[in-house]
Amino acid sequence: MSLLKGANVPVPSDTVRVELGWRGGPGAPDVDVSALLLTAAGKVRSDDDFVFYNQPVHRSGAVRHEGRRQDGTGAIETIGVALTAVEQEIGTVVLAASTDGTFAQVSGLFVRVLDAQSGAETARFDATGATTETALVLGELYRRGGAWKFRAVGQGYASGLAGLATDFGITVDDPAPPAPAPVVPVALPPAPAPAPAPAPAPAPVVPAPARPVQLSKITLTKAAPAVSLTKQGATTGRMRVNLTWSTAQPPRGWMRKGRDAVRLEDVDLDLSCLWELQNGTKGIVHPINNQFGSFDQPPYVQLDHDDRTGASEAGENLMINLDHAAEIKRLLVFVVVYSGATGFAGLRGVATLYPPAGPPIEVLLDECTVPSPVAAIALIENVRGELIVRREAKYLLLAPGILKQQAADLEYGWGMGWQPASKD
Repeated sequence: MSLLKGANVPVPSDTVRVELGWRGGPGAPDVDVSALLLTAAGKVRSDDDFVFYNQPVHRSGAVRHEGRRQDGTGAIETIGVALTAVEQEIGTVVLAASTDGTFAQVSGLFVRVLDAQSGAETARFDATGATTETALVLGELYRRGGAWKFRAVGQGYASGLAGLATDFGITVDDPAPPAPAPVVPVALPPAPAPAPAPAPAPAPVVPAPARPVQLSKITLTKAAPAVSLTKQGATTGRMRVNLTWSTAQPPRGWMRKGRDAVRLEDVDLDLSCLWELQNGTKGIVHPINNQFGSFDQPPYVQLDHDDRTGASEAGENLMINLDHAAEIKRLLVFVVVYSGATGFAGLRGVATLYPPAGPPIEVLLDECTVPSPVAAIALIENVRGELIVRREAKYLLLAPGILKQQAADLEYGWGMGWQPASKD
């Protein structure tokens, strides 16, 4: 059901999938999706009630940021909401989008609510007429008389995600720390005559101040190509590497025109990782021959699955176990076109690393001008105990007789043996 701004509709499902989508293309800014859980007062209870790329799962488990997928020339980010699991204190789940440009530059922006099981659409709202807004509340799920409803909102903010979040009570991290308070000397009175000291009272327990929400992302560029995971505190835990693609061509879902046209959904891209440990062992993680790796054992890198059609909501993901960072010498994250296209020309990719601490790290892959079927994304190296992520964004051409994965090996000097293999 298509809604006008301000209209509402009952939501009969216990669990819903909320999709916020937009069209990409040359010059279009990126869009991020978030959700805020509000009480009857219209505010969050704490910063924990904010679900976004840096905090993807609410502590109750009822609201989850489920990642991004590509849909033809556009992108869709999904928020999953288990309505029966939303805490009783919460009366509204706000669904918002923000951009690093303005929404006048974003076309085809919409939000729709689907039954999570059947996929049936309950409601849809197409947002139009935006100008200088950098954040938008597109819709909200809210309780009414013991049931849930969805309302199309379309409220804009010119202050970005930070302004939107602050308006609902979120404490946003200020990059400029306040100056320390001056130390004022205090005159002490003369010491009294000694007397038996009473037993000291227990010190009051002062709760630690809430940690402000960190909204920033790091985009690695030619001018600033590297970042230290160690310096931002990401030394233990799981780091996820996600890759999404869209076409740079205007026709929906097509990479080329004419008889050689290829639909994006027919292209099979393989997220891969060459690995080398400090003890000299080396290898590759990729879908061919089911070499999915291992998270808890060497190589401490694992591919979650092989998405051959682009149908997966979250795409393919590499999981890196930073609990064993000291054993890792280097990792090369790259992607190959397994089938369905001859190369990356005409594709726009975004690789995002989600460390367990600190902001997400992005590498944009949108400058391919050669018929390359292999794209090196990022090199992660252990440099004297410090884990460094370096942007590569390098497109590799194949010499005669060289396999696609072998091209990455030769470019980065892995020194492995290769023979033809396939998934079938």
